[in-house]
Amino acid sequence: MDPSRLLVVGRLRRPHGLKGEVTIFPLTDAPERALAQGRILRRLDLGGDVVGQPVTIERSRSYHREWLLKFAGTDSRDDLDGWAGQFLAAPAGELDPPAEGEVYLSELAGFAVRREDDTPLGIVSDVYELPGGLTLEVQGPKREFLLPYRQEFICRVDREGRILVVAPPDGLIED
Repeated sequence: MDPSRLLVVGRLRRPHGLKGEVTIFPLTDAPERALAQGRILRRLDLGGDVVGQPVTIERSRSYHREWLLKFAGTDSRDDLDGWAGQFLAAPAGELDPPAEGEVYLSELAGFAVRREDDTPLGIVSDVYELPGGLTLEVQGPKREFLLPYRQEFICRVDREGRILVVAPPDGLIED
């Protein structure tokens, strides 16, 4: 993975108090590490484009289900005008890599999909977050099909080899 690639770790909510703190909704399993004091982050807009200069976390603490951050140079509420709704991102190389059998959603496109007996089923072409859960669009030999990304169907994730070993539900794939 490209270490310069940015991964979103939180969403900026609203200023908190008068001295430049802001509430953050964490979008990571390890906010205590991703939002740690001294970490340099980038702000992203809804389209994923970088906004403004990098920000350095001066103070960080858990606050109910959110986090309170104070950035170097943001000393009042006014310094945070227009930041609400933006995202905070860190370079992927500075964050903990996914655990064994885990993968970043953005990496799934291009993964080979195979049955447990090593029969190729296709290539992941897109990932959808649907009300029923995460779903993969797979381009198969005859047609594309949607595969729910659920524990009972995903047997193994080989991140290094970019392979998903699956046990698709009966009737999903024409043989």
